[in-house]
Amino acid sequence: MENTVFNLKFLAKSLKKQSARCKKDSTKEVNDMKKAIKSGDTEIARIHASNAIRKKNEGVNLLRLSSRIDAAASRIDTAAKMQRVTTSMGRVVGEIDRALQKNMGLDKVSQIMDTFEG
Repeated sequence: MENTVFNLKFLAKSLKKQSARCKKDSTKEVNDMKKAIKSGDTEIARIHASNAIRKKNEGVNLLRLSSRIDAAASRIDTAAKMQRVTTSMGRVVGEIDRALQKNMGLDKVSQIMDTFEG
């Protein structure tokens, strides 16, 4: 389970980096568009503008996907932690129940609780 969480977080980080790269490419395309406009090449400027828009949208989509994957990884991580706590609680409750059925003293129940808390 932890391996899955690690892989999801790694994927989310990778998507964020790709998003940043797309933003950088979009900025470059905008600058190329401005140069084309100054030189009077409107057709070239339109191509660069189209590329800039596409790159910007791609970056936003990658960032959105990264966020969704990160949220899923967090939910899986929380579920795994809750499963470990539930298992531990079940074991302690069983030990306390046995201790109470055998009429063990309060010190034995306290020792079992210390084991759980520690």
